[in-house]
Order: sequence, then structure tokens, then C-alpha cells
Amino acid sequence: MLQRKQSLWLFLAALLNAGVFYFDIYKTHTVVNGVDTLGSLRVADNFPSLLIALIMTGVPLITIFLYSNRKRQVNLSMVSILAIIAFVGLQLWRVTDLAKSVPPPSSGSYWVGMVLPVIALVLLFMAIIGIRKDEKLVRSVDRLR
Repeated sequence: MLQRKQSLWLFLAALLNAGVFYFDIYKTHTVVNGVDTLGSLRVADNFPSLLIALIMTGVPLITIFLYSNRKRQVNLSMVSILAIIAFVGLQLWRVTDLAKSVPPPSSGSYWVGMVLPVIALVLLFMAIIGIRKDEKLVRSVDRLR
């Protein structure tokens, strides 16, 4: 049932999560012996990151089509939220390890790929709120019968 608001939130969350495959997570700029070196962290560079990114992208897409079982939709949305939290934590850990290994005269900044999962997290919470409203509506209609 793709007409519901939570289906739109789930789809947008999946699209934003898919953006981590395209955008960099973190970019560094290092100057060593007068030579500028640019580096970046990508999802495809680390297998655990890639696996978690696939989970956090695929689960909201699967959740859209489980509209007849709202409890399972909420549970899978929670799984996706946990995957996003694990992904962000893993990326923060990778960035701190990178900061330890890069020579001191360097600078770095988080890139778009780190912001997209956080926005998707908000959209997943909005989807859960919508799913719970639907469940409440169905229960109220069942009482009237």
C-alpha cells in the first residue's frame, strides 16, 4: 500500500541510505613534504561497513511491502534504526583510527555520506509514528464492529 505516509518515509529513508554508496564518508587533506594528498573514506573500502549499509538500505524497502502486518513493519523499522546506529558508530570509529594514522599537518571533514543516515534515522522514526497511528485507527474501527 504505497499511498500511506509511512511508505513514503520508508522509501525516502532507503534512498538516503543508498546515498552512502555514492558519497564519501570522510575526506582528508594531508601535506607531506610539500605534496598535497587527498584521501577519503568510502563504504566500499570496508566489508563490515558495506554489509551494514546493505542492511540499512534493504530493510526499509522490504518493510514498505509488509503493510498488512503492522507489527512486523515496526520491528523491521527498529532493525533498520539499529543498523543505522551501528553504521554511524562504525564510521566514527574508522575516522578516529584514520586520524591516528595520518601525519599531524592534516585536516579532515565529514562528508555527505555521514549525514544521510542521520536524516534517514529521523524519517524512520516518522514512519514508526505513522504505522502506530494506523494500528490505533484499525483497533478503534474494530471496537465499533
